[in-house]
Amino acid sequence: MKKAAIYARVSTQEQSISSQLLDNRQLAEQRGFQVVKEYSDVGISGTKARRPGLDALMADARQRKFNVVLVAAFDRLARSTKHFLLLVEELDSLGIELVSKREGLASGDAMGRLFMTIISAIAELERSLVIERVRSGMRRARLEGRQIGRARLDVNREQVVLDRRSGLSLTQVAKKHNISRASVCRLMKEANEQINPTALTPSVELAQRAGAGQ
Repeated sequence: MKKAAIYARVSTQEQSISSQLLDNRQLAEQRGFQVVKEYSDVGISGTKARRPGLDALMADARQRKFNVVLVAAFDRLARSTKHFLLLVEELDSLGIELVSKREGLASGDAMGRLFMTIISAIAELERSLVIERVRSGMRRARLEGRQIGRARLDVNREQVVLDRRSGLSLTQVAKKHNISRASVCRLMKEANEQINPTALTPSVELAQRAGAGQ
């Protein structure tokens, strides 16, 4: 029985990898693979070549800890065709097969590698076109005087920070104020950045004054 590793990735903290993991577990069962480990990256773009989960996957691959890598789709592994092909080439040199559920392809044969290259290149082209369309739309919006980016949150920011610091979880605060968990994190970050890191607490200041007087 072949040993398989599963890799899953989502670009934002709000997304879940659970469906990817479930799909690949089912794929492993259908093909008679034994899943030995699951790797994941949450909130990390596929354009980044270095990712904790992917780095751990490749480190274990070099130690031959599995024979197959299962992914939900090619773009979960890499957004760049160049990076994708480098990963496939290294896995292939290690005798490890890459299998994608959505595309229904495997790198174990020449035809599979050919289609992987073609599909990956098309996906990268589509992504580039989408980015260009977005940038073009933003330029047009600026010329028309329209607002770019998200609107300012209509929420009591101080209360959000107080609720989070009182011990409420991200989910609880988000539900209470009807905003996303990411918005809560952003407001907390902004609040923390407003605190002067060099400011001394009264106890520290008194201690320093006492030391200066000795």
